Amino acid sequence: MTTPSPTPRTGRRPLALRVAVLREPVDPARIGRRVVRCRATGMDTGAVVGALDAAEFDVRQASRHEDLADDLRGPTELAEWERIEQMLAAAPPGTVYDPDTDPVVRAELAADAAAATAREAELRKAMRIAARADELQALR
Repeated sequence: MTTPSPTPRTGRRPLALRVAVLREPVDPARIGRRVVRCRATGMDTGAVVGALDAAEFDVRQASRHEDLADDLRGPTELAEWERIEQMLAAAPPGTVYDPDTDPVVRAELAADAAAATAREAELRKAMRIAARADELQALR
């Protein structure tokens, strides 16, 4: 049995295939807000107050450590717990948190969708430019 010979590499790949994909940078504050919303889903006011107390304790403990001084996630999580607690306090008794009905979450999702559309348009434009550059290079 013979093994097939590898295909010879001829030339370079087209530039359009090498265009870097734009990636969204990591945002610890955004991650913190999403974690809080997931944990708070289905919680009533009492459970949210308990989680708020735990978040306050965590932020106090983290403030004592030098390496956590620039951490944005802890204070952001605390602020999100406070916002959810205020929202549930203003709601009728017995209301539980649901991120699908949260106006702040809806606004964030709309902004994310608009930003994704803009990034996709930029990527398509970059790919068109790269493809045109390849065509011009081939004609040269």
